[in-house]
Amino acid sequence: MEPDPIRFYLDENLSPEIAKQLARHDIDAIRGPLKVDDLSHLKRASALGRVLCTRDRDFVRLHAAGDGHSGIIKGMKHHTIGDWVNYLKFIHAICAPEDSRNNVEHLFPVE
Repeated sequence: MEPDPIRFYLDENLSPEIAKQLARHDIDAIRGPLKVDDLSHLKRASALGRVLCTRDRDFVRLHAAGDGHSGIIKGMKHHTIGDWVNYLKFIHAICAPEDSRNNVEHLFPVE
């Protein structure tokens, strides 16, 4: 039996277009609600068993505080929608949810 695929949670500072493009590749990604604090986003993503995707460096601080989470992928402002889509497709192809648990990954372009 194959393990469950990794699923993603985009915080409010990422474009909803990323989730739309991932859906075209049968990758489960949702965008969190607007105007929610970072800790609430992280807790919600973890409760849903999703890896949180963000450009916000505060999530690295929350990770360092030691609360468990389902994983964080941190990008930067210069990363495009295409960078995010390609990287998340790559992660989806090679990682299982347990690979991301309590880890922070940093986005890099995948061609």
